[in-house]
Amino acid sequence: MNLTISDTEHPRVALVTGAARRIGRAIAVGMAEAGWDIAVHYRHSQAEAHEVVAHIRALGRRAAALPCDLSDEAQVKALLPQAMAALGPVSCVVNNASLFDYDSAADFTQARLEAHMSANVAAPLLLAQALHAATKEGHQAVVINLLDQKLYNLNPDFLSYTLSKAALHTATTLLAQALAPKLRVVGIAPGITLVSGDQTEEGFANAHQQTPLGRSSTPADIVQAVLYAANAGALTGCTLLVDGGQHLMALPRDVMFLAK
Repeated sequence: MNLTISDTEHPRVALVTGAARRIGRAIAVGMAEAGWDIAVHYRHSQAEAHEVVAHIRALGRRAAALPCDLSDEAQVKALLPQAMAALGPVSCVVNNASLFDYDSAADFTQARLEAHMSANVAAPLLLAQALHAATKEGHQAVVINLLDQKLYNLNPDFLSYTLSKAALHTATTLLAQALAPKLRVVGIAPGITLVSGDQTEEGFANAHQQTPLGRSSTPADIVQAVLYAANAGALTGCTLLVDGGQHLMALPRDVMFLAK
């Protein structure tokens, strides 16, 4: 059977979660520049989401801003149908949005783990399930999961976040097996890319250089990887590490704490 990534009767449409800010915004705009129409998901950043929509429309592509709390199962299940109602058939979901709160083995709580697992694992799985159900026989869609290079270079900082990304990494393999041939599922693991938490600009610059290549990932690097994964029809069940080799350097703590 010959599979195509999208229905030729419709333009290519992608749903990008967390697309109002930071890396998600870069992905949404980068995909629009490459010819995709974009459903811009946001939770609280309504004004920023509408700015992204306006930017994408100025590029000559279609876009819609869609609010959703990714910890709410009913809202997540409604998100892909809303994207399709606004823009037509969706052939790509980029699971970019993540809860990223600090905890450690000393202050871990069940509630904090459950919050991370709900937003970072359950929501991407539900969106993959929905995309598979919505994809016509004979056509192929793709789910791209944003992971983290630290899965290949573990340290105990951000315990609940790391556990949730480890689960999503495993889910990338399992979903690729379960949902083929209609759905490809690919992971992308960035390195330190933007200033996070209480990092200073100087601290970020120092951390960003702690790789074999002398720099970690930039938003543009992540966009390039997403576009490759979206178009590489033979790619599934694997993860692209886009981190300047950061994962090759064993560290006892997260690099943001070591590169002050």
